[in-house]
Amino acid sequence: MRSPGRPPVRRDVERAFWVKIAEGLSSEDAAIACGVSGPVGSRWFRERGGMPSIQLSPLSGRYLSFAEREEIALLRVQGLGVRAIARKLDRSPSTISRELRRNAATRGGRLEYRAGIAQWKAELQARRPKVSKLAANDRLRSYVQDRLSGQIERPDGQIVAGPGVTFVGRRHGRRADRRWAKAWSPEQISNRLRVDFADDEAMQISHEAIYQALYIKGRGSLERELVACLRTGRALRVPRARTNQRGKKFVTPEVMISNRPAEADDRAVAGHWEGDLIIGLERSAIGTLVERTTRFTMLLHLPRMEGHGDGPVVKNGPPLAGLGAEAVRDAIAGSVQCLPEEFWRSLTWDQGSEIAQHAQLTIDTGVPVYLCDPRSPWQRGTNENTNGLLRQYFPKGTDLSRHSRSDLDAVAHTLNTRPRKTLDWRTPTEALDELLRSAQQQSVASTP
Repeated sequence: MRSPGRPPVRRDVERAFWVKIAEGLSSEDAAIACGVSGPVGSRWFRERGGMPSIQLSPLSGRYLSFAEREEIALLRVQGLGVRAIARKLDRSPSTISRELRRNAATRGGRLEYRAGIAQWKAELQARRPKVSKLAANDRLRSYVQDRLSGQIERPDGQIVAGPGVTFVGRRHGRRADRRWAKAWSPEQISNRLRVDFADDEAMQISHEAIYQALYIKGRGSLERELVACLRTGRALRVPRARTNQRGKKFVTPEVMISNRPAEADDRAVAGHWEGDLIIGLERSAIGTLVERTTRFTMLLHLPRMEGHGDGPVVKNGPPLAGLGAEAVRDAIAGSVQCLPEEFWRSLTWDQGSEIAQHAQLTIDTGVPVYLCDPRSPWQRGTNENTNGLLRQYFPKGTDLSRHSRSDLDAVAHTLNTRPRKTLDWRTPTEALDELLRSAQQQSVASTP
């Protein structure tokens, strides 16, 4: 076989790279773990749209592996014959003979067996290029493309164009228009095909094949820009494991909500709090703390820091908007000092970056912090309900930094003096005062 040029990276290396990606590693870390440079890993991930284009399961032992080819090369240099090599590898002599004949390096006019060249030639011969179903079936492709990116219509059939949006090769930005389309998901398209064409096998396709046609370069015949019609709008497909791990190094198993004391669930013991941020215009924010038993609310003042808006934003610079981890940590620590120690047993927060310094907060205040599971706001439902009440005073899309400390205290006082059905029409302030008096009486009774 004539050498067609420089050999690419071996398939087993690329397969190991995608296995690491599936485990949640970043592109750079996965590449380095497989002996490849970080930029190469980033290029693989980008060109394949975040999806592996090869089978990740281990290959069967029917074919020679790269390790066996390396062994063949070493034994050949030592002068061993075909049958001796076959006995050492527990392979048929004919297998070794064909391998030495077919996959030897031919540069220089001589047959020299090298493991890397042999593996490359074997992978070239094993390729079985196959035209994808979407590329071969115009009717199926039109159906899929219309349900995915077709224009929306009014009930009378008149087409509505929607805002004009240009695909820029990456995910749509925040607070930006998106392309209007029918936007059926690949799973909806795949299952609807079975309903509309139940007896036509040519009009059946899996949702994974549609995703591959969208994300993998050169696979299928769907245009790359149609990923903007997916509900996520992602230009690259993100592995499921990475969505839970990337950028959340401060999340450890010890601080997950599953380890929170059971007494916090039934609200029988006061002192278990829930917290979050409500976000406003230009990254302004107000912190909220709610006690689970009494529904007593405290608001955290998070003003802009000095230098905010004075110059261009510095990448990876200090968070001057007021909602950084240090500002939130200090604000919570200041609130802890407002109540007796026995009324601060735990704090439950979501996995936002603003709580990244929870370990230091626990050291400073002695209050253990527990984090909710991803995309599980119901695990701090009391706080979510309170945030909804606060939106009456701090609507979305408004600048929250214009409110002073006294303004927040006034709003918190309004909520805390409002009767609640869940408290038998008592107010949170009355419920908290009752608990404080009860704790004080117990303290006096226990004093000798």
